[in-house]
Amino acid sequence: MANAREILNRMHSVQDTRKITNAMYLIASTKLKKSRKFLEETEPYFYTLQSLIQRILRHMPDVKHFYFDTRSEVPAEKRSRGLIVITGDKGLAGAYNHNVLKMAHQWMESGHNNHLYVVGELGRQYFASRHIPVEEQFHYTVQNPTMHRARLISSTVLEDYEEKRLDEVWILYTQMVNSMKMEAQLVQLLPLKREDFGGIAVPADIYQEDIRMVPSPEEVMNHVVPNYVTGFIFGALVESFCSEQNARMMAMQTASDNASALLNDLSVEYNRMRQAAITQEITEVVGGARAQRKKSRS
Repeated sequence: MANAREILNRMHSVQDTRKITNAMYLIASTKLKKSRKFLEETEPYFYTLQSLIQRILRHMPDVKHFYFDTRSEVPAEKRSRGLIVITGDKGLAGAYNHNVLKMAHQWMESGHNNHLYVVGELGRQYFASRHIPVEEQFHYTVQNPTMHRARLISSTVLEDYEEKRLDEVWILYTQMVNSMKMEAQLVQLLPLKREDFGGIAVPADIYQEDIRMVPSPEEVMNHVVPNYVTGFIFGALVESFCSEQNARMMAMQTASDNASALLNDLSVEYNRMRQAAITQEITEVVGGARAQRKKSRS
């Protein structure tokens, strides 16, 4: 059984750990507020691009474009698939990274000729430790998502898709459903599906508009779709960053609560041991005094 000094040292250690977890909670809280504001500011841009593609498809239903080409002539066993995996650069965020990597494994098992585009140091280390080849690793992107970095990712995968090194492009990120729930989401970016652009709200008078696309609808698509993919990737980066900070907040809050409970138990144990030591000292003093009186009488 531990003595009083050991219990006291452990209490000091737990107190120091609780200070760290409290500090990490506050840092994650600040980053979460900033990233939420960032996400709200970028959503109108993304939805505007979605609406624009929908309008083009509605007015030009027969338009053909390679971004919508499913390449059905390529058999399933020979299709080349690319996956953008967004993980964190650090741990201590609960099951945030675990859920993403678990879904990435499930995706890889569902097909062949897989190519990974990893965002986040933790994901890179995970795949490297299991000798899984990574097509491209994007550094310094997770902790500071910007449109420029989203453009770098989109230009890489778009080039591979346009050169037919990839037949499909998927993205795996974490969506923050609410402050208590985060879910890993797997979305197919390319080829685009017409049905995915059918549920966007459109103003009542939009059908009477007269649209002229110069020089051609195909050229307009060549400009709009890469921006749409970039916007989607940027939104996924910001959403994942929000989810990571929220998961870290919850993990650090739980750690702080556990530290407080442990300190309470240690404090009770320390006080009991101290009380027992005092009681023993009093008993020894009383026993010594009694023995001295018996000796003086004799």
